[in-house]
Amino acid sequence: MGTLVTLDLPVGSPVADLPWVITIGSLGDEEDWEPVVCGPYERAHALALAQAVVADEQLMAVVEPLLPRPDAEAIRDEIELARAAVEAPDDDFTEEHETRRVRPGRPPTEAEVREGWSRIAARLTAAV
Repeated sequence: MGTLVTLDLPVGSPVADLPWVITIGSLGDEEDWEPVVCGPYERAHALALAQAVVADEQLMAVVEPLLPRPDAEAIRDEIELARAAVEAPDDDFTEEHETRRVRPGRPPTEAEVREGWSRIAARLTAAV
């Protein structure tokens, strides 16, 4: 049985609407291979796919949001925000990760994943 790690989001978090990726790697040190990164997916699809993949194997899946940024300056801004958070942590905000053992569930079908990709593409290309 594998392990799934993801952010524990509050209800209504705008982060849930971002595209998500799955990084799958070895659960222990006995295997030496590069992790596999897949995505983007909608959050529910990413979680379900990760659960399906690691349910019966000794693998770890990390499901996390992508931060689509249109240019280098926007990426630098995100880096500065991350650095500032480490330098002056906000007592009201703690980033929690949820680790859970997984049971096999129904992963999305290929058609459902493709529909999700269409929705992600529409959100990413919508006028801001």
